[in-house]
Amino acid sequence: MLKRYHSQVGLLLRLSDAVVIAAAWLVAYALRFNTSLIEVTRGVPGFSTALSLLPLVVVLWDIVFGASGLYRSSRLLRRTEEVWVLVKAHLIALILFMALTYLITEYRYSRATLGIFAVVAGIGLVAVRLALRNLVRSLRGRGWGISRALLVGDGPTADFLLERLKKYPELGLSFVGRLSADGASSVAMSSVRVLGNYSRLQQVLNSDPIDEIWFALPRSATSELDGLLKQVRDETIDLRIIPDLQEYVRLGCAIEDFDGMPVVGVNESPLDGWGAVFKRCTDFILSGLALLILSPVLVAVAIAVRLTSPGPVFFRQERMGLDGRVFNMLKFRSMPVDAEAKTGPVWATAGDTRKTKIGGFLRSTSLDELPQLWNVLTGDMSLVGPRPERPFFVNKFRTEIPGYMLRHKVKAGITGWAQVHGWRGDTSLERRIECDLYYIRHWSYGMDWKILWLTIWRGFIHKNAY
Repeated sequence: MLKRYHSQVGLLLRLSDAVVIAAAWLVAYALRFNTSLIEVTRGVPGFSTALSLLPLVVVLWDIVFGASGLYRSSRLLRRTEEVWVLVKAHLIALILFMALTYLITEYRYSRATLGIFAVVAGIGLVAVRLALRNLVRSLRGRGWGISRALLVGDGPTADFLLERLKKYPELGLSFVGRLSADGASSVAMSSVRVLGNYSRLQQVLNSDPIDEIWFALPRSATSELDGLLKQVRDETIDLRIIPDLQEYVRLGCAIEDFDGMPVVGVNESPLDGWGAVFKRCTDFILSGLALLILSPVLVAVAIAVRLTSPGPVFFRQERMGLDGRVFNMLKFRSMPVDAEAKTGPVWATAGDTRKTKIGGFLRSTSLDELPQLWNVLTGDMSLVGPRPERPFFVNKFRTEIPGYMLRHKVKAGITGWAQVHGWRGDTSLERRIECDLYYIRHWSYGMDWKILWLTIWRGFIHKNAY
């Protein structure tokens, strides 16, 4: 029954994509040659030519999308991941189409038509795919296409799995029961009936229709997993294994297929691929523009620092950034040159007297941070990210605060999630680290823009800026 449901969903997605591709192809032709959108200089190809290529377009896109796994049923696939795969497959199909049509001497495709088609089809494919996925998930939440699952395991990992799955009824997973080491039930699992211990696995499968099995055994029971998997290796049931790694996972994890061997990546940075490219391009463009636009302010502050205190205009200090690399962070100097000669490295506090005549003003308005735009331009920092700390304090905090070093999985930033929520200056370091790790776990390109917007409105001047 469930296999038929999966095939129906795949068929629905395949048909919807074909309709979108065909419609986008015809719309692109109409916009290019039947409107004044773009001037036609080389004649108008007949509509029959566009129609003759339509089967090739639909079939080619279907083949590429199928090879990319876009028609396989995956309840756990995130929408953002599916959209990314969809866009990549669309671009691959587009490149293949250009290569194929180049070999057809009877037809020279219009670049403008192809560009319009790429945009219209891309937007249409993403919009329709998201709408259909939302529809399917909504129907699952109402009991349609339910997958009957068996949970094998106990302990914190199994408890955590059930608690998380309760938040996503749209996945359509229904646990008919579970097997534990001793056949007993924990408090967290009281909603899932216990069917016995691990030895009853084959008996349960023979007596109850099961679509998938979730193995969530604690590390202490790893030796039993081998025997359990051998019992079901000839079954057609879907198998899912949840490794007991929760105490080590602070940022998230990912599974890669390395030549048929699953590899679990723990606490990897979310900033890779095109996300990292977009972030770096944004940093480079915005920091360059900011330095240009704010140049009069920078010059004025530099002159004020020079006239009110002997010493250099800029203060260079070693800070730790991405992957633990040390760099020289720039600031306008707001303290005397020998401020830490007697005390050594110390944090600035609300009553700190180690300030120049305009040092307090520069700190309270965050004007002393503006030279860090140069650090962003050169790539040592980002506009958004955890604030960089001095190596002296890093070596101290890494042994005192769990997960502290994970904040170096991304580039340090001028502003961040902690700063826009008021955790700056001499405030709770634990709460600041929580904010930093939350930012890394939930990073998105849109989140960076949200933080920049919040920084403009409430991040520069703050009571904890001193």
